[in-house]
Amino acid sequence: MHGGTQVGWLLMALCAASGAYCLLRARTGTRQERRTARSEALMGFGMAAMALPAAVLSPPDWAWAVYAALFGAAAVRALRPALRGGHHLHHLVGSLAMVYMAVAMAPAMTGGGGGGHAGHGAAGAGGIPLLTGALLVYYVFYVLGSAGRLLPVTAAAPTGGAPRSGAPGAGLGGYDAEGFRGGGAHGRPEIATACRLTMGIGMFAMLLTL
Repeated sequence: MHGGTQVGWLLMALCAASGAYCLLRARTGTRQERRTARSEALMGFGMAAMALPAAVLSPPDWAWAVYAALFGAAAVRALRPALRGGHHLHHLVGSLAMVYMAVAMAPAMTGGGGGGHAGHGAAGAGGIPLLTGALLVYYVFYVLGSAGRLLPVTAAAPTGGAPRSGAPGAGLGGYDAEGFRGGGAHGRPEIATACRLTMGIGMFAMLLTL
């Protein structure tokens, strides 16, 4: 990253922690919730690996092809659910963004042996300005939306003792903003939203290096 090695380490730690929590969420919930959690865990770990400072470990040339193939497969897998919109569409955008960054940072594109690594500075990264800008705008709005869902909202409980609809991450009928009851593992939707917010910020920071 442009902020140096310390920023790369911080981004790697945050994305790895988010991926680990998503992996824990994948142990419980409905089939769709577990699938969503696995997709988010893959995104978190993939971003952590991409953010690892090149001064510590420079990836081999073929690593970028592996990134592109892995997240290309994830994008294909997310394509059909994305037709229903919602958070599935965000998974598709995220997977395609990872493919784009892997291709843009590959040595064949940057002209250097791994010099485009996200944790190193990406001085020669070969991104397409218009596409990079569009992704940056998307993630700005996604981060702002996720942050807004974490803000506490005071709402009076309806008669009969029903749960507050204004609780962080809550939605109609007890579903969270992504349409999952209870927000995932342990009924803590705000933690799942915080992880998505963290990965959104991380994706925005990595796109800035292109």
